[in-house]
Amino acid sequence: MNRHLPSPAEVVAHCDTLLQAARFRDYTPNGLQVEGVRSVRRLVTGVSANLTLIEAAITLQADLILVHHGLFWGGDPRPLTGVLGRRVRALMQSGTALAAYHLPLDAHPTLGNNAALADLLQLNERTPFGRVGDLFLGVGGLLPIALGPQALGEALGERLDTQTQVFAPIPERPIHRVALMSGGGGKAAHEAIAQGYDAFVTGEGEEWAQALALESGVAWIAAGHHATERGGVARLGDQLAGHFGLTHDFIDIPNPL
Repeated sequence: MNRHLPSPAEVVAHCDTLLQAARFRDYTPNGLQVEGVRSVRRLVTGVSANLTLIEAAITLQADLILVHHGLFWGGDPRPLTGVLGRRVRALMQSGTALAAYHLPLDAHPTLGNNAALADLLQLNERTPFGRVGDLFLGVGGLLPIALGPQALGEALGERLDTQTQVFAPIPERPIHRVALMSGGGGKAAHEAIAQGYDAFVTGEGEEWAQALALESGVAWIAAGHHATERGGVARLGDQLAGHFGLTHDFIDIPNPL
């Protein structure tokens, strides 16, 4: 008997429920952004919906592309011209669907970007961190073994295969408690300071990160926006592959930022 192949809408409906997407007030539309024309047999995941990822997925004959950073930001869709037009044209001409989940995929307690970072660091005694409205996007926890700021930055860099920036007010001060906020989560540094964490880990190093670290005594480690947000979408893809019986390929388009 032939197994049922889900439509892109069915896959997205499952993601909406799994990630509780309706709870989030986001600045990008979560869910299906471009309709496809086929049932989903092959799923490709990646961090961002750039043309390189889209073309690589089309080469693999993907039916659905699932990303963390989608096509549309900041309100209503823009005119489909230039870069955005080329991305949408490639999807439409190939009949490939595209879906995106942003804040819901940062926040999920087991599949999310911050959960993946916490697992990489083997954090214990995890607590919600990074309040946005009534929800938390990040994770705080205790390292299994205390590390100095540079050692923690190096360990994170090795596990994420990336270059890290470390702003450490006291270079040899042991770090026990770490707050995680993937991507461009720099504003949550103030919450980390107020809650007494020893280090704050995010994707980007803001212009004011060094001064804040020096003046607060809390180390700031920037591990790359892209690198800190690979984990969630890859985990979600694996979950969907298991749930629906899909072929799943995670494609990492290298990005040092």
